[in-house]
Amino acid sequence: MQAIGFNGVDFIEFEKEIDSPSAHDLLVEIRAISINPIDSKVKQTVTKDSPLKILGYDAAGVVISAGDQTALFKVGDEVFYAGDMTRDGSNATHQLVDERLVGRKPSSLSYGQAAALPLTSVTAWESLFDRLKITKTDHDKTLLLIGAAGGVGSMAIQFAKQVVGINVIATASRVESKDWCKQMGADVVINHHDLVGQFKDSNLDAPDFILCMGNPDEYFETMAELIAPQGSICLLANAGKDYNINLLKAKSITLVWEMMFTRSMFATKDLVKQHELLNEVADLVDSGKVVTTVTRQLSPINLENIIEAHTMIEKRDMIGKLVITQITH
Repeated sequence: MQAIGFNGVDFIEFEKEIDSPSAHDLLVEIRAISINPIDSKVKQTVTKDSPLKILGYDAAGVVISAGDQTALFKVGDEVFYAGDMTRDGSNATHQLVDERLVGRKPSSLSYGQAAALPLTSVTAWESLFDRLKITKTDHDKTLLLIGAAGGVGSMAIQFAKQVVGINVIATASRVESKDWCKQMGADVVINHHDLVGQFKDSNLDAPDFILCMGNPDEYFETMAELIAPQGSICLLANAGKDYNINLLKAKSITLVWEMMFTRSMFATKDLVKQHELLNEVADLVDSGKVVTTVTRQLSPINLENIIEAHTMIEKRDMIGKLVITQITH
């Protein structure tokens, strides 16, 4: 197979032997991928002394072979998935992936449109329903999404509205990002800055749940002040400094993190949950309740476009998602 790896300095195109799938693995011929901020973060961990690293944590493609313990998919099935950080990524013509991390590609979407969804969908879904433990009975409560115009926020808005019907307050800074959040279904969109003042001035309900997709160092004290008593806060990014968690005690606040690769990294017993939730996402898409979040597209999947995509992602001003599609024959 052809693959694009990172050596700690540059991206390099190279040939790698395709292994036959065994056990729960599928061998997928990749038709489209998406580039995410996690690609840049993983890239920073690769040194010149590290093995060549194949990045890529979003893909859509076709199953061309399956291991002897597979039961969820068969050859010819169209699939989408985010994969496993501990294995080779999707910046290649083919990829081995555990079927329990794989979902049925939405039939109403192209490969490119589908490739935009897996990582952000899993992250948003797990954040809302596994970590914050929001249920359909919470439809009369309020969710604050900090930094909502990116990939994860775009899906979190849609899931919160379409699955639960909860009141969604999103933060965004630019006119175009505010418009995007509204388009995704947010009830109210406010600026990232002076959240406490904006909540007071607009007479907004204190959020019962907060999902912070920004730098938690910038928002921890603000979130502690804003959150409703007995509320829950979920963080995605690493903390860069120590927090005074005693600020959460008086209100009995729950603080959790979401890492969508936890299940695959630790081979948890509920690994198949990611397969199940991706299938639910596919159903929501095919029923017209959830839309893809592609805003930029490149083609084909090659060295030049991988480099360009990373340059675009690292500007940190993305609205929605960037995909790269393969020319199919």
